[in-house]
Amino acid sequence: QVQLVESGGGLVQPGGSLRLSCAASGVSFVNTAMSWFRRAPGKDVQWVGRIYIGDSTTYAYSVKGRFTISRDNTRNIVYLEMQRVKPEDTAVYYCNVQIPPNDYWGQGTQVTVSS
Repeated sequence: QVQLVESGGGLVQPGGSLRLSCAASGVSFVNTAMSWFRRAPGKDVQWVGRIYIGDSTTYAYSVKGRFTISRDNTRNIVYLEMQRVKPEDTAVYYCNVQIPPNDYWGQGTQVTVSS
């Protein structure tokens, strides 16, 4: 049974930093690509970025250069390091893994960027 649990959200000031974590279980973590998504108030889910097997990464244009995804294969955790955050980064952040034909999501963690 695949389970994803996000943590690390909270209130952060504009320009600040925050690190989110996603602990995965029930999946061959080292052999699985992991993604982060977010849902801002009143908006659709937006893809944030992805880390592939071998640790290469891709990012949405809106976060590229500010956010970094990494993984710890010994602890089955994927991280989203958020730097120079902006009010428009306010959202619920979700980690995601796709194991066809299924799509798995965590419960999300709220990030609020405000002074």
